[in-house]
Amino acid sequence: MPFRNLSELPLFQGMSINHLHEASMQVNISTVTVPEHKTVLHSGDPADMLLFLAQGSVISTCFSDDDGYAVSEAMIAPEVLQPECIFGMTQHFTRSYVTRTPCTFIRISKPHILKLAGNYEIFRINLLNITCTRAQRLGRAPWLTQPTDIKAKIAQFAQEHCVCPTGEKTLHIKMQRLADEIGESRLNVSKTLRLLQQEGLIGLKREVIHIPALENL
Repeated sequence: MPFRNLSELPLFQGMSINHLHEASMQVNISTVTVPEHKTVLHSGDPADMLLFLAQGSVISTCFSDDDGYAVSEAMIAPEVLQPECIFGMTQHFTRSYVTRTPCTFIRISKPHILKLAGNYEIFRINLLNITCTRAQRLGRAPWLTQPTDIKAKIAQFAQEHCVCPTGEKTLHIKMQRLADEIGESRLNVSKTLRLLQQEGLIGLKREVIHIPALENL
């Protein structure tokens, strides 16, 4: 990928053409093209690099600790995949990523990320902004007013388990498990889901709830 196209990616936005050229010469930036329906990262893989989705779309999936359910969401380029995981106590990716379309990725190793952060203030600020925003969102979540109706509880459950609060999501979960997670009866959850399906807000299959646009909930 030409260095000018780096300006379209998170972390590089705002850097001048001269700085982008310098950066592309100073660090090893590798580009890889992956066909559709291929796994790019597994949950638990070491977070020893930053992986940028430069072109295409992927499905990100995260599993509960007991593997009782999973939540998937569609992500569209440009995007950086879990930059917060390369630092901190546990430096492993917590989500798996599968290409939905043919995709182009840019990989930069952790030592080179540290070099870029040390040499370019804008890159450093972008990295801090992304990681801090995600940390603040997680820190704020327990203090939000808890919903009382089942529709809002389902929407909040999906939102809390996703990176982006909007867009396409899929819950791979049994009806009883969802009811337990949101503190409602299975019967009431089933009734609410059927109503949401009739309104065109979700699609239902066995142990699968597809949400075309979470913001509409």
